[in-house]
Formats: sequence, C-alpha cells, structure tokens
Amino acid sequence: MAALPTVVLVGRPNVGKSTLFNRLTQSRDALVADVPGLTRDRRYGQGRLGPRPYLVVDTAGFDPTSKEGITREMARQAEQAIREADVVLFLVDGRAGLTAHDRDIADYLRRLGRPVRLVVNKTEGMRQVMATAEFHALGLGEPMAISAAHGEGVRQMIAEVLADFPEDEEVAPPQDEDVPRVAVVGRPNVGKSTLINALLGEERLIAYDQPGTTRDAIEVPFVQGTRRYVLVDTAGVRRKGRVTEAVEKFSVIKTMQAVERANVAVLVLDATQEIADQDAHLGGFILEAGRALVVAVNKWDAVDDYRRSLVKTQLASKLGFLSFARTVFLSAAKGQGLAPLLKAVDEAYAAAFAKLPTPQLTRVLQELVKRQAPPRHGLFRPKPRYAHQGGGNPPVIVIHGNALEHLSKSYRRYLEHGFLEAFRLRGTPLKFEWRTSENPYVKRSD
Repeated sequence: MAALPTVVLVGRPNVGKSTLFNRLTQSRDALVADVPGLTRDRRYGQGRLGPRPYLVVDTAGFDPTSKEGITREMARQAEQAIREADVVLFLVDGRAGLTAHDRDIADYLRRLGRPVRLVVNKTEGMRQVMATAEFHALGLGEPMAISAAHGEGVRQMIAEVLADFPEDEEVAPPQDEDVPRVAVVGRPNVGKSTLINALLGEERLIAYDQPGTTRDAIEVPFVQGTRRYVLVDTAGVRRKGRVTEAVEKFSVIKTMQAVERANVAVLVLDATQEIADQDAHLGGFILEAGRALVVAVNKWDAVDDYRRSLVKTQLASKLGFLSFARTVFLSAAKGQGLAPLLKAVDEAYAAAFAKLPTPQLTRVLQELVKRQAPPRHGLFRPKPRYAHQGGGNPPVIVIHGNALEHLSKSYRRYLEHGFLEAFRLRGTPLKFEWRTSENPYVKRSD
C-alpha cells in the first residue's frame, strides 16, 4: 500500500509559501510538528483542500547559490525536504516578476531531478496570461496562476497536481483479516524501539540511549496469543537545537505517513521528562488524521510519587484534547504494563470500527439536545434532529437538522463527548458531518 503523496513548497522568501500551506491545510492552526531549522521551524500538515489526502511540507526561503554559513545549511536542509517529496511546488511572485533568485532556484530544482510544478502566486486581479508569461523562461512547464491569500485557483491547482498520482495511491488504513496496524510514535529517546522489543520478546529493533537510531518506519508482524498485529516503529520527532543532520529533520514525514496508514497510534511519552510542545503537536496530528490512540507513559519505574503526580497533572493540562484516549503507565525496559497496553490497543481498534445503529444514534442525539439545547444564533436556535453513521475508522456520525452550521464549537464538543460516553467508545475520536435542511424563514429574518 502506497504512502500519502508528499507535497513540498519551495521558493525564495516572501512569495507566499506559508499562506499557501495554511490554505492547503485549511487551518492556521495546522502545525503538526516543529522540526528545527537553523533560522525557523519547518511546518508539516495534512492537506485538506483538494480531491484526496496528501501531506504538505512548508520550507523556509533559501538561496541555493550560497556556499557557506547559515544560508548554505538552509539550502542543504531544503534539498533533503525535496528528496522526500513526491512533487515540489515552486512558488514565485507574480507581482514582483521573475528574479535572478528564481532562476537560481529553478536551476537547482532541475539538478535534483524531482517532479516540479511552477506556481505563480499573488495573481489576484491580474490576467492569467500576463501574470505567468515571463515565468515560461524558467523551463519548468506551464505555470499555474493562483492567489494563496484569496484562494483563487488553489483548488484547481492542487487537483491538477494530485491528478498525476494513480487513484490507488490514496491511503486507507488496512483492515485485512482484522489485523490492527499499530504505529508507535513519539519524540526521540522515549523508548519506542525498546517498547516494541519488549512486546516481541527479542531484540528485533536497535535500541540504545542515543536519539535518532530509527531513521525510517520499520514494520514488524507480532502475535500475542491468538491475536495478530503489525507494529510500526517510527523515527522520533526532535526538540529544537538537537539535530545537526538534515536527513533527520525530515524523517518526521515518514512518521506522519506511518500514522496515516495505521489503525491505532501509540503515543509514547517519557515520564522522566516534561511533556513538550512536540508531544502535543504529534498528538494533534494523530487527532487530525482521525486515528485511534493510546497514550503510553514510559519509564514509569524510574520516577518517584511526586514526579508521577506531576506527570498526571501535565497530561491533563497539555494533552487534555486527547482525553478520549486511554493512558497506560509502563516500563518498556522491565516489561511492565505491556498487557494493559495491548488491551487498550484492542479497545481503541474496536472503537474505531464500531457499528452504531441509527435508532440508538438518534435517541442519544435527542437526549443530549433535551439535556442541553444549542445556544441561539440570532433569532433562531439550531435544531439537530436525527443521526446515522456515515463510516468508520474513525466513526463518522452524520447529523441532520436545521441551521447546524451555527452550532458553536463548544456545543459540538458537548455532542462528541456525549456520543463517546453513550456508546462507551474509548480510544477513538469521532468525526461529524452536518446536514442542514433549508430554513424557509431565513429570508424573513434578514
């Protein structure tokens, strides 16, 4: 099964790469991993605009002609990102016109030999032919005119880019023979490989006290009793200032791909360390991907009661948005807590594929609305009426009613928690689709 296509954004500074990144991920909060660069963090996200799933990587502006210093190191890092790419989107500025810097980057991209599509940004209000004319000189094919800030042409552009990939490239987590695919993820040196070795009962994966041992996702079949699994060990997501090799900066792409292909993710934390922003970012990506989740706090044997209490407080404050997942405290090195971990994985997997009958869904919805009605929006109150299941992994609940687009975020969270509790689903997020009937009074209210 193929990985999600990876789209890397490159270009000189201030051509709109970050704006396009936010447009493609459909959120200004789409940061999913802070992978340190020398002058700024790289950004990774899940593409949400377009006909199919994909990954997006935003890179810093760079100068490929630089021979030394920080700018040369940035060029080396960008090259690694490009080598990981399935397609490179080379952004130029339609208002500034073609520059010598653009020519240098174009030459650089040709030497690397990766698929490149030329995107002319900031073309709002301009005739497309005029906006793109001079960029044909770069020799990178037909330029595509867009406005990332206004959204003009972006959907058409990404659809055209993704059309180059066969349909079977789209990734759906495997369900063959009911074998859970479990991605073990986390920052470097938290004990991911040690945990998998403990489950296997043998030294199948290299594990020693040096961050970054795992550079790629490694798949290992595993049988516990009569239950079969596929365990996936992944490269760690690193803290700022702790990485010098450019190749390691972009290993997070493979971790993201492993999460996308998994049924269940096990987020491994280190009880001896603070819960970091990177832990929350990775947890956020797992949530955005809709994957079932178990939080595993490793090295529990190495901390005292005070530290244990502190860790639990941090879990609630920094990872509270992952409260749907079960937390297991364990020691991979001593083999403690492995049985509860697998039980939690099985529970999360079952919840992700749960079948939710329509009569029960509708009854739960009506009880939740009766218990707490949605807040009014203007003169009218949104009215959720009935629900049915629209898919699994994660469970998709389709809710029909009136003015549902005006339901507040807090009320939507209330409904999600209510459904999770009513159906005793532990370890999976829920996704909702809102189907609103036309309100015949909407014109009268204007």
